Amino acid sequence: DGTATTAVVFQSIYNQGIKYIVAGGNAMRLRGHLERALPAVLDELQAQARPLHGQEQIAQIAEVLCQDSALAALIAEILDTVSEHGAVDVRSGRSRELERQYVLGSYFRGKPLSEWMLADQPSRRVELQEAAVLVSDLNLHDPAEVVPLLRLVDQAGVQSLMVIARQVSEQVIAALLAAGRAERPCRIIAVKAPDAVTGQAAMLDDIAVLTGGRALLRVAGDSLRKLRLEDLGRARRVWSDDEYFGVIGGKGEPRAIRAHVASLRAAYERAEDPDVRRKLRDRIGKLLGGTAVLWVGGLSDIDITARKELAKQTLEATRATIGKGVVPGGGVALLGCRAPLRRLAEQAADLDERMAYQILMRALEEPTRTILRNAGYDAGRWMGEIERAGPGHGLDVRTGQIVDMAAAGIIDSAGVLRAALHTAIASAALALTVEVLVHTRLPELSFEP
Repeated sequence: DGTATTAVVFQSIYNQGIKYIVAGGNAMRLRGHLERALPAVLDELQAQARPLHGQEQIAQIAEVLCQDSALAALIAEILDTVSEHGAVDVRSGRSRELERQYVLGSYFRGKPLSEWMLADQPSRRVELQEAAVLVSDLNLHDPAEVVPLLRLVDQAGVQSLMVIARQVSEQVIAALLAAGRAERPCRIIAVKAPDAVTGQAAMLDDIAVLTGGRALLRVAGDSLRKLRLEDLGRARRVWSDDEYFGVIGGKGEPRAIRAHVASLRAAYERAEDPDVRRKLRDRIGKLLGGTAVLWVGGLSDIDITARKELAKQTLEATRATIGKGVVPGGGVALLGCRAPLRRLAEQAADLDERMAYQILMRALEEPTRTILRNAGYDAGRWMGEIERAGPGHGLDVRTGQIVDMAAAGIIDSAGVLRAALHTAIASAALALTVEVLVHTRLPELSFEP
């Protein structure tokens, strides 16, 4: 996840910066030049990025991130199947193994609003074919409120209906169940609208677009009194179990769905907050109809919790890699980022500016030097060999050979490295201008006799 790279680069910048400041350098000017050099470094890193191709490369980068070949292979298969924007739900498994399940269509968290809806289903799951869908966050307490709905579906000859609502009273449930025993029966399942913390209104809007209906919202003053047939969505199949409900084959207008997905993708690209991006990506995945569940098993609850967290982190980092590409690994990509700094250093007339570039160039070498030292190699000697080999080349510490790192399959995530560099450089620049005064409390006076 880039934390080691962040720590190594940060420490190198900070140590060099402190030495320069102690020798008489201007801390604030040094900080400013370090921060202004950051975009040039990040641009050079992105210029080296190449897209990922196929499941094998996705598995390769996932294994780099998690050091778990089985988990990496499964994540690669899932992302290759449902795409980088596909919805992936990571859950606690029921065995020691990793398992995956692909769900057709889109599904959302929301259980039936009454146990009676599943009472005669041994599998605790109900499915309706060729169903109409009422999309709302309404509170339905009085049976009279649903009369317009029941009259409408009866007149239209609707035989299956899913009602999405926030709350439904037992009296309303009884009225809905009675519709299934009428002369022209209509099977009805009522499910709870997605929770507000997950972005309820947004998800209801997604479901409405997916099914071609209209979301009826309390905040807009909507009710069932003036309900029209075109307000109901349609789907080839809907289902519900103890925790979720799903829509398969939503019959929304294809152009409207494409336009909605395009607007969500644009919002995803603009968003910077990771949580906002995750929610937008999940919405895109559900609209595209590709959903996967990754069951993470283990030897104990503690083991399962740790592996689930690792799976989530790897999934997020791998998605970012698919979107932003990969660069040569082993610190070689960072060595390539020194080129614009050399040019800037040659043009700099100010000593503080020139030192900022020199500090950064040395810091960008430190991850490669650290890898070499940790593998038992003479960092000074092999850095010279790497320099002579040219851009993109580095030492494969497993074989002791200078190789083209990308061709040898030694790669890093461009997105992860970008985040690591941004954090390290920005944080170190700030730390160099932070002063701390430690005030020691005076000890109590004592008198010797």
